[in-house]
Amino acid sequence: MTKILEVKNLITKFYTLDGVVNAVNGVNFDLYEGETLAIVGESGSGKSVTMMSLLGLIPVPPGKIEDGSAMFQGVDGPLNLLELSPEELRDVRGGQIGFIFQDPISTLNPILTIGEQISET
Repeated sequence: MTKILEVKNLITKFYTLDGVVNAVNGVNFDLYEGETLAIVGESGSGKSVTMMSLLGLIPVPPGKIEDGSAMFQGVDGPLNLLELSPEELRDVRGGQIGFIFQDPISTLNPILTIGEQISET
């Protein structure tokens, strides 16, 4: 299978008046063609910040992607999502790559598979 996304050592921090928040600290994962990736974890564990970092949606300031790479196999060849301009990211988002962010009001249904629930969205 073809690797379509390779995230290495993603580090995202937020600089606040109370100090530095290490929101994402060294995240690594690969996604292959035909796979669905579900990132699950406790509230505040960095799930949304990880995905927002990849899509260029972290507000700067106070947020900053400190390190890492996110190699995406786009229609025009490999792209490091973390190095794209806002305009380039807009061209990639939605048409080539997308994420389903958690609805804080809903929860996963233990009766249905995760795949069934993701396909409903």
